[in-house]
Amino acid sequence: MPVPEPGPGEVLLKVGGAGACHSDLHLLEVPAGARSFTLPFTLGHENAGWVETMGPGATGFEPGDPVIVYGPWGCGLCMNCRQGIENYCQTPGKPSPGGLGGTDGGMAEYLLVPSTRYLIPLGSLDPREAAPLTDAGLTSYHAVKRSVHLLGPGSTAVVIGAGGLGQMAIQVLKALSSATTVVAIDTSADKLKIANTMGADEELVSGDDAVKQIKDMTHGQGAEVVLDFVGINPTLTMAAQVSRMLGHLTIVGLGNAALPVNFNSPAKECSVASPFWGSIPELIDVIALAQAGKIKMLVEHFPLDSAAEAYRLLHDGKIAGRAVITPND
Repeated sequence: MPVPEPGPGEVLLKVGGAGACHSDLHLLEVPAGARSFTLPFTLGHENAGWVETMGPGATGFEPGDPVIVYGPWGCGLCMNCRQGIENYCQTPGKPSPGGLGGTDGGMAEYLLVPSTRYLIPLGSLDPREAAPLTDAGLTSYHAVKRSVHLLGPGSTAVVIGAGGLGQMAIQVLKALSSATTVVAIDTSADKLKIANTMGADEELVSGDDAVKQIKDMTHGQGAEVVLDFVGINPTLTMAAQVSRMLGHLTIVGLGNAALPVNFNSPAKECSVASPFWGSIPELIDVIALAQAGKIKMLVEHFPLDSAAEAYRLLHDGKIAGRAVITPND
């Protein structure tokens, strides 16, 4: 691909790391007639690197500065965007993230970023390690943050799916509410071991026994917060079964299943939400937590030539945390 030339207000980024996400797999599998993008198209919406060139009128950064890129690019003018909530831009057709929508992403040597407002300084963090924080970290943080007020002493939070996002959610839960008991659920024994190292208090194999154990440890009440990072029928069913009255059930995973909601399930007045990504101020929080050593993404590096192999491993469930493509080693 040709190296982009930054226009007015734009920034050219030398890519250090571009995370490989399950959302990319969905794009790869979209039938030709249903694509919202044209080929050739560059994937990569979890991006971090170093400022290469500032376009005319762009200020606030210098070449060589390590930065991470906020992903959901909105219009910048609506009420939500003006509050930094560009993930919920009110303009039709927005947000349009690079690597997910109509513009090329970061799995290339260089990435064109439309505005400096999407760049967050990384300080001492390595862009190759930090790249997934812009989605896996931010999405998990946003999902947890909405429920923090429920997580006082004696509370329980259940994380269903201990992959990249689930691992981050466990760390965020411990960072924002050390008093809560965090329960990790997965079908993989290896991922449950990783969940333990990330701070989970209990690790359970997915299934009916896990539901019973959660009910037992919560005295039959269920968990205040249930986060489903898978989103398939069995996990949503389990999430509803372990929900608590006046609790929160948050669907983060893109498994494309549906959660039946009626008078008896989930628990009475349990709030069900399906959030998307997070805000610019929240990404600043995520970077601050990472700089303080409170959260850290488990990453596996792949050179650009091995990107297809990284996606194959991701598809087969063989990536322990997050695969990161490194175009500029």
